[in-house]
Amino acid sequence: MSAPQQSVRSLPPERSQSAGSGPSKSGDPLRLVSESPAPYEEQSLAGGGATPSEELIGWVARLEANINQVVLGKPDTVRLCVLALLAGEHLLLEDVPGVGKTLLGKALARSVSGVFRRIQFTPDLLPADITGSNLYESHTGTFRFCEGPVFANILLADEINRTTPRTQSALLEAMSERQVSVDGQSYPLPQPFLVIATQNPMEFEGTYPLPESQMDRFLIRISVGYPGREEQLEVLQTHRQGEPVDQLQPVLTCQQVFQLQAAVRQVHVEDSVAHYLLDIVEATRQCEELFVGVSMRGVLAYYRACQALAFLEGRGYVVPDDVKRLAVPVLAHRVIPKGYLHGGQRSAVEALIQRLVEETPTPT
Repeated sequence: MSAPQQSVRSLPPERSQSAGSGPSKSGDPLRLVSESPAPYEEQSLAGGGATPSEELIGWVARLEANINQVVLGKPDTVRLCVLALLAGEHLLLEDVPGVGKTLLGKALARSVSGVFRRIQFTPDLLPADITGSNLYESHTGTFRFCEGPVFANILLADEINRTTPRTQSALLEAMSERQVSVDGQSYPLPQPFLVIATQNPMEFEGTYPLPESQMDRFLIRISVGYPGREEQLEVLQTHRQGEPVDQLQPVLTCQQVFQLQAAVRQVHVEDSVAHYLLDIVEATRQCEELFVGVSMRGVLAYYRACQALAFLEGRGYVVPDDVKRLAVPVLAHRVIPKGYLHGGQRSAVEALIQRLVEETPTPT
């Protein structure tokens, strides 16, 4: 259980350490390497969408390369994680135990200078263990707020669905409003603020399903999967002298992350592409196999994710292919299916979202 930290309004670039890694279920996330449709490559974007500068692209390349040093054979998974950081949203890693979810989260956190903290979620964890609490000081006769581990730039919420819904809800305000409220007083969180949560599938023992409102606060849900044979051999060799992730050094400052996030928001989205995105969202709301479609928060997250993907690929504009490729990882965890699917049939829900994308006409 993580102990509350003393209140500090200006957070120094220090880092905390914790362990956890491992090789599980197969299947990489949706592949993020493809060619953009020619009509969108050739059009002039007078309304905005300047190509990202070489300096900014260099920062992103350095970040991805740093993470790929320890997360072997998963470049697409790493790119999705970086996408969440650039979009300024939160990341959910869901897979069976031992595939490297925690390793991936730590590698991303250690690649950015700033405060990194980890919480191991357990059934006896309390909300105050996350947010902090007011402590009475007898010598002054007053209460002093002691910050919890949520006061960090990057928070690793390890096995978030191992704790009760009451404790899970302690992160709702932090993830949405970047602040914590305790005893009627609100405390702003340091910026940038990113939650990297890991969870085991619901079919596993001792798990509590995350509430829909919390799932909706994660930009993207991805799996890690087993590495290939060559990557497994390399893992065996690189772990002879300990954990390589503990040797990672930051390659970006928090200020550089701010600059990248600001640049992502300048990526141009043409009206036809925005309408295509909305058509896919509307299809989830009209689908008779779903109780609930994508929320307005989900629409905004989808839009921002497409901007971030275009930026990562060196473009100053979004193309329909960006919208297609991100539909499953960004939307599948936000919808509520009917019938037996509600029990956690993730693959069936993802297949349904993919089908809706294929049935939606693509702009030309």
